[in-house]
Formats: sequence, structure tokens, C-alpha cells
Amino acid sequence: MRLRQLSIPFSRINHIFISHLHGDHFFGLFGLLTSFNLLNRKQALHIYTFPELAEILHLDNPKLLFGDHFGYKIILHPLSDDKPELILDSKTLTVTSVPMKHRIPCCGFVFAEKEAPRKLLKDKMEWYKIPVYKRRGIKEGSDLILDDGRTIPNHELTTAPPPARKIGICSDTLYNKQYLSFFSHADLLFHEATFMHNLLDRARETCHSTARQAATFAKEAEVKKLIIGHYSVRYKDTIPLVEEARDLFPDTIAAEDGLTIEL
Repeated sequence: MRLRQLSIPFSRINHIFISHLHGDHFFGLFGLLTSFNLLNRKQALHIYTFPELAEILHLDNPKLLFGDHFGYKIILHPLSDDKPELILDSKTLTVTSVPMKHRIPCCGFVFAEKEAPRKLLKDKMEWYKIPVYKRRGIKEGSDLILDDGRTIPNHELTTAPPPARKIGICSDTLYNKQYLSFFSHADLLFHEATFMHNLLDRARETCHSTARQAATFAKEAEVKKLIIGHYSVRYKDTIPLVEEARDLFPDTIAAEDGLTIEL
């Protein structure tokens, strides 16, 4: 329902990352996977989480849950809570799972864009009549050598791409600096902030973090922007949580449905 309200095309969802197998983090899968099937999905769906989900979803025979006409393949990529692992390496980005400290096995994630190729200047391509087969090398940084031996430096033929971006997700977790370096200098960090710091003992008891601890982590990792979320239902207003975090890390905002952020 929320995806439809936000006009997010179902067909663009091919990889799903689930931090841990507490119900509030994966019960929505049942409706989503059913909707994919009703929409006649054919391409495989990749789910990254802990292996117990295979049994919950009956992945050996998904028709037990989703009916006889289940038409696509679900590929489960098991996470490890022992050490960080590279779990996806595509042409444009990498995804790394990072163990968190929670009551059950749990991982956060780091999404890191790869550096994009340089952008060709159309007028230069036409001026020098550069054939298509030479353009890939120029996008990758090569200079152009003309037939008369002259060298045209790459910076005259291209412009630099936007900087590669990095997003970190610290899901349900105690405050934990063990793998801080993986989130270092992220453009955006989401860190859970279930409680305010006056309930630190409760946070420790339930393996969660306070808003102040989320801000401390963001400051230590030298990230650019912090989003806090996963608030306890006792808080009817997020302003006190945000204010507590901003005391340490001013560029903090509250997570909310439909929030859009420019990076």
C-alpha cells in the first residue's frame, strides 16, 4: 500500500535487504510477494537476510504459501552476523552487510556507489569527430591522440562525474563502535534511536540505542547527515528525540513515511 501511495514501481524492486527476523521487519513480505505474483512477475527476486527466512517462506516450495501459479524465483542470500561481508557487487554499487548487536542475529548495511565514468562533452566529440569505439576509453580517463600526433588532454573532452555517494543503515542495535569504520564519511546515515537517553538502561535491556547514542555514532563516523528512527511507541512526538540528537550532531532529521532527501 505504501509503495503504491508513493508511486514506486513494483517492477524496479529486484533486491530486498532485511536486517533481522523480528516480525516488524519482515511480515510485510507476505503481502509484497503476493502482489508481485498477482502482477505476473517473471524476473527473479533477491532477498538478503538470515537463512531461517527460507523455512518461514517455504522457499523449497513457495506454492504452499502463494498458490499453484507462483511464477517467479526467490533467491535467498544468507547474511552472517560474525563479520562484515560484501553481499552485492554490481556495475554501479556495492552493498556490505555489517553485524549489529541485537537480541537475535542482525545486520546493518552500507550502500556505496562506484565512481561513475567521466561525462563526454558532445561538442568536443563532434569537433574532433571521435568515433564511438574510442569514446569508452575517453570516459575512463584516456587522452585523445589525433592522427597528426597531437594529444588532447582528457579534461578538455570530458567533465568529472558527480561524487560517488555512500549510505549507511544501522538497524536495531546497541550502540556499538566495533565496525564504525564501515560507515565512515557516509553521505547519509540512518541509525535507530528507540529511546531518549534518560531511558539508557531500558535501551541496553532491549538491545536498542538512544537518540544521543545515534548522534554520537554519527559524529564519530564523520557522516554528513543523520536520520534517526525506529522510535518507541511511548513517544507521540519526535521533536524531543531530534533535539537530543542535535545537541551532538546538528544535521539530524527524523525519519518519516514518504521523506525525500537530496544528496
